[in-house]
Amino acid sequence: METQLRRLLEAGIALTSELSLDAVLQKLVETAATLTGARYAALGVIDPAGQMLERFLTHGVDPEAHAAIGEPPRGRGILGVLIREATPLRLHDLTEDPRSVGFPPQHPPMKSFLGVPILLRGVAYGNLYLTEKEGGEDFTEEDEEVVTLLAAQAAVAIENARLYESATRWLRQLESLNEIGNALVSEIELPKLLALIARRLRELIGARVVSIALPTPEGDLKIEAADGEIAPELAGARLARTGSKHGRVLERRRTERVDSVIDDPEIDQEVARRASLVTGLYVPLLARDRALGVIALHDKAGPDPRFTDEDVRRLALELRPKALDDFGLVPAIERLAGAFSEQTGIRVDFETALPDERLPSEVETALYRIVQEALTNVAKHAQARHVSVTLSRKDTSVTAVIEDDGRGFEAAGTDGAGLGLVGMRERLGLLDGRLAIESTVGSGTTIVAEVPFR
Repeated sequence: METQLRRLLEAGIALTSELSLDAVLQKLVETAATLTGARYAALGVIDPAGQMLERFLTHGVDPEAHAAIGEPPRGRGILGVLIREATPLRLHDLTEDPRSVGFPPQHPPMKSFLGVPILLRGVAYGNLYLTEKEGGEDFTEEDEEVVTLLAAQAAVAIENARLYESATRWLRQLESLNEIGNALVSEIELPKLLALIARRLRELIGARVVSIALPTPEGDLKIEAADGEIAPELAGARLARTGSKHGRVLERRRTERVDSVIDDPEIDQEVARRASLVTGLYVPLLARDRALGVIALHDKAGPDPRFTDEDVRRLALELRPKALDDFGLVPAIERLAGAFSEQTGIRVDFETALPDERLPSEVETALYRIVQEALTNVAKHAQARHVSVTLSRKDTSVTAVIEDDGRGFEAAGTDGAGLGLVGMRERLGLLDGRLAIESTVGSGTTIVAEVPFR
């Protein structure tokens, strides 16, 4: 046992030098095999939905055997038992267990078995599997304890990787929306603005092509902007108002997801075939009671071209968030703060002293975007653990104060271009507002935005 503990310590030190998740998990698999005397070892990572394996790393099976076996396991049989029950399992001969579904052709024979769930705070991230202990012996209770410790390290690595991916995804979304928002207050040429929106939305969602169609005085629709590999073929195209998918979506005023373009009778099949379109996501551009146009996205990048509910959610955060129109500034910022905290792990306290009556539309939009930009800065630069957002009102103005406990910066002598402060000042300048920044290295940052109104 002393030797095993020493090797565990050595493994822990080695893991700290690895940067990628796959490298860390592969090291854990190899260490588990070494410490238990297993000929074969594997680690399966369950997808966030908890239904199937999204990663499967192995040790002891050479490339030729991998090629002969074919596709990795799908999480059935004994592997499925571990996914569902998430408890350690030791077997003398896994082939004799009634829950086993056997091995595919060319798979090496395996009998003795040890499976341990990868758990952290009650959440199952996957399992470590070991087979064929040296000497034909069964895996022991000590083996189970050692592998359980390694599984705990794997759980931390997986959770950290997912938190990082989630925070990065959040930043991309905010950066895209902030760039669009800044363009709205500075760009007066509609074609340039629509081109920017199409480009950023395509990057945000990961679509092959994005197009924006607007109604024309003649009564049809025209694609005013497009971005992607087939954008030149789409730009300027005319679409019937009553006989096209775009027109129907505009009429129904709701987002529609198409998993198979060829099976949707409302889509022009000749155009779809010419452009090799497979899937679609159609989003109406709505402003209060008006339908202004339609954004269409096609063919998400990756092995599965279909769009997801998470994509419908990202695009639902319109250029002016719907929550502002429906409920006002306070609920919209509450929603923003909650999503930010969930995605980044940074605690956000939100307090408000605003009365119940609505503020002018341009004031609500400006304050919302400034809070959004400030939170983006916190996630990107501040290394903070806590943020507070406070809204207050005087007789003729509303003030937003955003404070963080991060590393701060030297506010004197900088125009704040890299921190988005220029965009904040420009936005407030259009409304005769003012922006104040207080920050020192090591002492966090305070942003005060005041917007007057009549």
